[in-house]
Amino acid sequence: MAYFLNAFSKLISMLSLFLLELNWKELLMGHEEWSFLLEIILRTAIMFLTIIAGLRILGKRGVKQLSIFELVVIIGLGSAAGDPMFNKDVGIVSSILVFIVIILLYTIITIFIAKSKNFEKLVEGSSACLIREGEFAIDNFKKENLGSDEFFAELRLKGVSQLGQIETAIVESSGEISIFYFEDEKVKYGLPIMPESLEDSLKMAEKEAYYSCIFCGYTELKTQGNKEKCPKCRKDEWVEASNKRRVT
Repeated sequence: MAYFLNAFSKLISMLSLFLLELNWKELLMGHEEWSFLLEIILRTAIMFLTIIAGLRILGKRGVKQLSIFELVVIIGLGSAAGDPMFNKDVGIVSSILVFIVIILLYTIITIFIAKSKNFEKLVEGSSACLIREGEFAIDNFKKENLGSDEFFAELRLKGVSQLGQIETAIVESSGEISIFYFEDEKVKYGLPIMPESLEDSLKMAEKEAYYSCIFCGYTELKTQGNKEKCPKCRKDEWVEASNKRRVT
């Protein structure tokens, strides 16, 4: 028993000595001076707004389910928490200050979002219609920085095989795609979106049938030998349209 008490006493003595010799300023501040805290506030605010602007420019791809604003908060908090864990030069107080600034910015911006629809649209973006009545809303589609292959893959995952099945498709501010379908009896001829369905495009109708423009999805009945350009986008590549219904 005396041996364990002696060992415990030595451990307490070593711990006390360690705490006395510990450089508390370095532990809390790293190698920065206290005056650097004001610069940290400015740096954090600037980078916070920079990340928002950058993600708004890049668009909704990859955000998925989180709003851009929420993603910025997560990135900021993650960076603030990660650096002091392994970097001796980064002080704990500096990271805590970053957390406080981000939380304050989050609170302030959330208040403005609740009070102003225009500010909410500026920060988080807005929903946009990508397909209307089975055809691309071309202007909106270009703004969203989406590739057609990527978009078609999203539609196929929701059971869509041709655009004539879709009344409206909307990309939400989170990047998710909402789809409203035609009833089966109202399904139209539309652009087929199955893999390889757009590879054998035509510039002239080989027979009388419905054809879809591969760029905008505009669909019309063409007679054999018809070589007219698409009246919607002025392109001249077509594929035979499909009126297949969804199988759910």
